[in-house]
Amino acid sequence: MVSRTIPVDDFDLILFGATGDLAKRKIIPSLYRRFLAGQMPEGARVIGAARSELDDEAFRKEVREAIAEFVSKPKRKPEVIDAFCERCSYIAVDAMGDAGWKELHDSVRDEVCKAFYFSVAPGIFGPLAKKLREHGIACENSRLVVEKPFGTDLETARKLNAELAASFDEHQIYRIDHFLGKETVQNLMAVRFANVLFEPLWNERYIDHVQITVAETVGVAGRGSYYDKSGAMRDMVQNHLMQLLCLTAMEPPNRYDADMLRDEKLKVIRALDPLPLSDVVRGQYKEGDGHPSYREEAENEDSLTESFIALKVGISNWRWKHTPFYLRTGKRMSRRVSEIVIQFKETPHSIFERDNGSQANALTIRLQPDEGIDMSVTIKEPGPGGMRLINVPLDMTFADALDGGDEIPDAYERLIMDVIRGNQTLFMRGDEVEAAWAWTDPIIEAWTEKRDRPHGYAPGTSGPEEALMLMHRDNRRWRDLDI
Repeated sequence: MVSRTIPVDDFDLILFGATGDLAKRKIIPSLYRRFLAGQMPEGARVIGAARSELDDEAFRKEVREAIAEFVSKPKRKPEVIDAFCERCSYIAVDAMGDAGWKELHDSVRDEVCKAFYFSVAPGIFGPLAKKLREHGIACENSRLVVEKPFGTDLETARKLNAELAASFDEHQIYRIDHFLGKETVQNLMAVRFANVLFEPLWNERYIDHVQITVAETVGVAGRGSYYDKSGAMRDMVQNHLMQLLCLTAMEPPNRYDADMLRDEKLKVIRALDPLPLSDVVRGQYKEGDGHPSYREEAENEDSLTESFIALKVGISNWRWKHTPFYLRTGKRMSRRVSEIVIQFKETPHSIFERDNGSQANALTIRLQPDEGIDMSVTIKEPGPGGMRLINVPLDMTFADALDGGDEIPDAYERLIMDVIRGNQTLFMRGDEVEAAWAWTDPIIEAWTEKRDRPHGYAPGTSGPEEALMLMHRDNRRWRDLDI
């Protein structure tokens, strides 16, 4: 099956922080791949903006370097790279001063969509937005893209939302979470709401529990000072895992509409039970397996910041009242994997002998590294000699099933094009961000007051033993990361 590429209208994308790491790793390569796919029209332009004093050719050289490093070799076509670079230009802009703003004003076009991508530190989101309005660059046809973190608690999130709202309307603001751009996350909605097979079973009557895991093998080296001020709760749970939980648990919206969908996600967040510390496990990786400890990489020997967290979350509504959601995320774990596991209940009565291989069904939605969905079902083991049962997966790996082995587009490709289209479906709304912080803040405050040290765990494992006990006490088990 070949995916359709639908071109967007002409646009100017102004990339603030164009010389930064995120721009080089994700944004510029994603724009190039969309250009290669024929989705960027003739009138589309990319304007880099940063403090560095570069001319157009120097910036284009950086664009070429980013493509060479972060785009797969089969997609690096010299003639296409040349044509893409012709669309790229650069203006040196002082975010806190007046230098470069007139030049930027004179360079952008009012008759096309103007997308301002803030690939910069959150502390200058507000000042940048204000400058765009003061210098007459932002207009009704403008869109503003901001990266997380969207604040560090409820107070700072409200302050940031207010600063952005002073210069842009909510319908112009796109809070980007790359997890929502993944094909599998969008397919979660398709599986639920486009198939009569699953929706009748998607409730506490048939589902025993849900596991959401985002595990990383890397540590915090290179960003330890930042990470030590946030930790896994702020860095991952409040945004990425919260979004996955909402998409899994939400009610069907009336139609596939941005605000209707986000209304349903907001209802889930507001239905989350307050979380007692007994349902939270915090961990911190130790030295081992050839790697330094978290405290060494964070350069803080007294750090109480968690590099791992596991939670048992309850949702007080009719659909999920008796179905727990177990969330875990951590660094220096045994395998890089992001997945949602829907664990169904056992059959009410088995006609087969005990211990014959029968297991409860599980639906696994894999976000990375191999995007896809599989469903474990019980069948008879082939061969004579009685009724022996085994569990086998019904596997749909997207790269094999849909694209003939071609690489799946990066999440940023989809999200950036959605910005140009004006489609906010896969972006977070301001009240959604604030509701997530309102639930998260009391948990962080509780352990800050208690000042307990996170539990240590060895690198290359699935986290601290206490996280296993979080499920064992409920007679459940985490899915093995190494499967």
